[in-house]
Order: sequence, then C-alpha cells, then structure tokens
Amino acid sequence: MAKLPEKTKQIAQVHAQLINSVVMACHNKAIVPQLEPALQSANQNGWLELVKRIRKILTGSRNSKLLIGLDEEDAAIILAILVGLQDATQLPKAADKKEAKFAAPGMAKMIYAAGNGDVSALSALGGMAEQMVATTGDMRYLGAMIQPMIKGERDLKFLSKNMAEEGVKLVEALLKELEELAELEQSE
Repeated sequence: MAKLPEKTKQIAQVHAQLINSVVMACHNKAIVPQLEPALQSANQNGWLELVKRIRKILTGSRNSKLLIGLDEEDAAIILAILVGLQDATQLPKAADKKEAKFAAPGMAKMIYAAGNGDVSALSALGGMAEQMVATTGDMRYLGAMIQPMIKGERDLKFLSKNMAEEGVKLVEALLKELEELAELEQSE
C-alpha cells in the first residue's frame, strides 16, 4: 500500500477535515451534499483546480493524473485523498497528538512567510483558516488565531484561549517553530 511522503503528511494534517470528508463521501454518496458548502467555500477562495479534482474523485476518478498541474499544497491534498481511499490508515487524524505536533513546522513556516509578505503563503493560510473555522473544537479556535499569528501575536494564553490541552500543545509547538524561524533569520 502507498504511504504518504513526510511533507505531504504535514500538509494533509492541516487539511485533515477536508481530506477525511472527501474520503467518507466517496464511500457514502449520501453525504456528498454535506460536503458541498466546504467545496463552494474553497472554490470562492480561489482553489478552483483543487475543487475540480475533488469533484472528479467524488465521481469515481482515481487516476494519478489528477495530480498533474497542481501546486504543491493542492497536490498533497489530492494525493492524501487518493492514498486514503486505498488505505484508511494513511488518513490524517485531527485528534492525534503526534500528528498535530507534526503539522506545526509546516504551518509555522507558512505563517512566518505570510508575516513577511509572501502572498502565496497568505492566500493558502486564508483558505486553510476558513476551513478550520468551519470545523469544531481546537481546530476552529486555531483557525481563528492564524491571522493574529501572521500579524506577530505570540502570546500563548491569547492564542490558545478556549482550547483543550492538545490544542494548547499545538499552539506551543507553533510558537516554538516561529521563534526558531525568527532566530534563524536573525543569525543569517
């Protein structure tokens, strides 16, 4: 069975809700209408190619050619869906402590880049935050805190307000990564 590359796992972890929802909808067509608002939102946020490929997967396509022409993040999401359809053990788990910590470095790099004017990182995080805010629990709260982190907020208490212990640990990991990125840039 195919396994996801490490970088793809990081990206997939951030989009776990969407990936798992698509895989569930592929196995149970009755829930496809519940996925529609998320697809419309992603489409409105400029993820046109991603939504187009997801719709192809929902209608039965499983061809690896679906990856051609996608940017790195979209390709990682589609690959995670395709692999997850073959092997459910490869699907990202939002509540998994290890996986949440694993997502922190990639997400921190995107936040740091967006905070330094990287338009593509800012755009990707905007879409991510919108998807996260549409979920429940810690991911919802974290989605709402992406913008403050981009603007430089680093207060753990503020950023992890209303979060459970695991959410606080994820924010701590993000802040640690952001601090290391800032130190690395200053030393260069």
